[in-house]
Amino acid sequence: MTEHPAALPVEDEDARRARIVEVLVDAFSDLMAADADAFRVKFRKMAADPFAFYRGSACLFYADLVDTEDQWSDERTSRTWIHGDLHAANFGTYMDGTGRVVFDVNDYDESYLGHLSWDLRRFCASFALLAWRKALSDDVIAAVLRVYLESYLDQVAVFAGTDADRDFALDRHTTTGAVRELVLATAEQTRVSLLERLTVVEDHQRRFSDIRRHRRLDDAERAEVLAAVDLYRESVPRGVRRREVAYDVKDVVGTGGFGIGSAGLPAYTVLLEGYDQALENDVVLSLKQAGTAAPSRIVTDPEVRALFQHEGERTVSAQRAMQSHASPFLGHTVIRGVGFLVSELSPYENDLDWEELTEPDEIVEVVAQLGRATAKIHCIGDADAEHEAVDVQVEDAVLALVGHRREELVEDLTGFAHAYAARVRADHRLFVDAFRAGEIPGISSSGEHPLT
Repeated sequence: MTEHPAALPVEDEDARRARIVEVLVDAFSDLMAADADAFRVKFRKMAADPFAFYRGSACLFYADLVDTEDQWSDERTSRTWIHGDLHAANFGTYMDGTGRVVFDVNDYDESYLGHLSWDLRRFCASFALLAWRKALSDDVIAAVLRVYLESYLDQVAVFAGTDADRDFALDRHTTTGAVRELVLATAEQTRVSLLERLTVVEDHQRRFSDIRRHRRLDDAERAEVLAAVDLYRESVPRGVRRREVAYDVKDVVGTGGFGIGSAGLPAYTVLLEGYDQALENDVVLSLKQAGTAAPSRIVTDPEVRALFQHEGERTVSAQRAMQSHASPFLGHTVIRGVGFLVSELSPYENDLDWEELTEPDEIVEVVAQLGRATAKIHCIGDADAEHEAVDVQVEDAVLALVGHRREELVEDLTGFAHAYAARVRADHRLFVDAFRAGEIPGISSSGEHPLT
C-alpha cells in the first residue's frame, strides 16, 4: 500500500468525476431510491464547500484507501474499534452514564473494526481542509497536526502505564481553553429547554408539537414503533438501565434523518414518561435507522460482519466500547427487519464550534485535546471492553508498532493530510459539476419541478 494518495493511480478529470458518482451511487443507491428529496438536500449541503463534501463522502475516502499501503498497521492494530468518520467536526460534549458532562468524540454511525491509522488519516485530512478554509499556511497546518499526533501518542503512553483507562475523561477539571468553555456552557443546559422546543402540554399531558419535522403515524406504523420500543428495552443492560424511568411511551412521531450523513434514513422520536410524574422530567428518545458503516466497504472479513445481528447493534457495540460510560438510554431495536440505533435526544450534546476558532494559538490548544480524545476511544475500546470483538491491548500494540518512529509517523500522516486535502478540493469541484449536470442517477440538482 502507498504512503499517501499522491501515489495512487492518477485519473484524468473525466474518469475521476465518473468514479466519484460511481462510489456515491454504490454507497447510497437504496436510500436514494427511498428518498430522493432527502439526498438532494444532502448533496446540496455537500456542495457548499470541500469540507462539507468530505464530511458527506466517507465512502469515497475508504474507496481511495483500499489499495493504499498502510505502514502504520499490523496484525494487532488492523482489527480494532475505529470511529470510522473521525473528522474535525465530530467532537463535542455529552452527559455520560455517571452524570458528568464530558468532551469527546461523537457520532459513531460509521464505527467498525479496522486500522487505527485510518482514523488518524481521516482526521488529519479533515483538519487540513478546515484550516485551508481559514487561510492557514501549509507550515501552520503541519505544526498543528504535529501537536495532534504527538498528543495522541503521549496519551496512548499514559494508558499503557495504568489499568484505570476507563476512568479517563475530558471534563471541566481536565480541559482548557475553548474546550473547557464548551463543557461549562453545556452544563448550563436543561431538559426543560429541549422539551419546550419539541413538545406542548395539553390537558395536563405532554405530547410532541405539530411542527413541520414531526409526522403523525397511522395506527399500523405506531404499533410497529411501540413494538420496537419494547424490543429496545431488552437491549439496554439491566445494570445501566435507569430504574427511576418508567420507559412508558407518551407520544411518538416520525422524523427525518439527522445530519449531513443521515439523509434518507427513516427515524422516529419517542416521548417517555420521565424520572417522575413531573412533566419537566420526560425523556425524548431518537430511533434512527442505522446505515452501513463506510469502513465495512473495504473490511470484507465475514467474521467481522458476523459479530453483529444488524447495523443498529454494531453501532451501539462500538459506542459502548469507545465511550467510558455510555448513556444509560443507548440501545438498539428492529423495525421491519432493519436495525435501528436508539439514543436519548439530550440538551447536553453540543458540537465544537470551529467558526470561532481562527488563530493558531487557540487552535493548537484545542487540537491537543482532540488528540487525547482520539487516543481514549482507541485505547478503551480494546480487550477490556464488554464486547469480544477486540482481543488486544491497543495501547501496547500502538507503542510497539510506532516504537522510535514517531517522527516518521508525523511526517507521513502530515504529508497524507496535505495530499488528500488537495484531492478533496478537486473532487468537490468535480462533484458539484456532476450534480449540476444531473449525472447522479435519480437525483436531479433542480428537483422534480424545475423553475420555468
